[in-house]
Amino acid sequence: MEKIRYFDRYTKQYEEEQVMGEHFLKWIYGSTLGKVALHTLIKRRFFSDIMGWWMNRAGSIKSIPPFIDQYQIDMNESIKQVGDFTCFNDFFARKLTPEARPILGDEMTAVFPADARHMGWQDAALIENVFVKNQSFDLTALLDSVELAQKYAHGTLILSRLCPVDYHRFHFPVAGIPSTTRRVSGSLASVSPYCLRNKLAWLWTNKRTITELKSEQWGDVLLIEVGATGVGAIHETYTPNKPVEKGAEKGYFTFGGSTVITIFEPNKIQLAPDLLANTAERTELYAKQGDIMGILQK
Repeated sequence: MEKIRYFDRYTKQYEEEQVMGEHFLKWIYGSTLGKVALHTLIKRRFFSDIMGWWMNRAGSIKSIPPFIDQYQIDMNESIKQVGDFTCFNDFFARKLTPEARPILGDEMTAVFPADARHMGWQDAALIENVFVKNQSFDLTALLDSVELAQKYAHGTLILSRLCPVDYHRFHFPVAGIPSTTRRVSGSLASVSPYCLRNKLAWLWTNKRTITELKSEQWGDVLLIEVGATGVGAIHETYTPNKPVEKGAEKGYFTFGGSTVITIFEPNKIQLAPDLLANTAERTELYAKQGDIMGILQK
């Protein structure tokens, strides 16, 4: 399999992704025996439950220092330091200082909900050739609702893929009033590009959560969190039906790579030029939570 490359908004260069467990992922999704293991064991809930159990154990703290060193995690951004964490998941879902992720723009701008590699489409009906050619998007399956799929059929969709090395809390892209989260059951396959190149459908067959954010300016915005291997729990920390500010924390993932999907109603947002340009080339754009994702359409 070819290397995973993305475009970094800050360095203005193409970067090669450090993939955690790269050889293992290639074996699982690129070999016959690996695919057998995937369907009989790895995508099953109990496999992620076991991983989650270990990551919540005090003994898992010994994995923190080598992880920081290998993936060059900037601990100056973290509120807690290495000796303060009680387990690996405590470190994995660490909170950052407010200065580390400033919320840019004003009420006319929407921000990225997470540190991630992002792709965005102005019209969800035109999504195709994601990562590789001949892959389209099944909005009805993703939303588990024919009614919602019709409402957002021509909406604007942003796919934000988090790697295990990223900051793993997710936030509201605009201000509004969030609904109670609806949970949709599913498997827990990996959402690495190695996997999505073979089967994009993992995004709408994996376990996921769906929240509707009602915004006076931005209309109704769908906020979706997709679980993955090792992510048996998606934790929501916001209070339903209580107004939130742009950039406020919505929740967090525990160990594993994950995905956040944001969907706006048609003609509500104009996505950032670099996001659209890279998506057109089937390339993800790396940008941090709180950075500008788009501007309000008038």
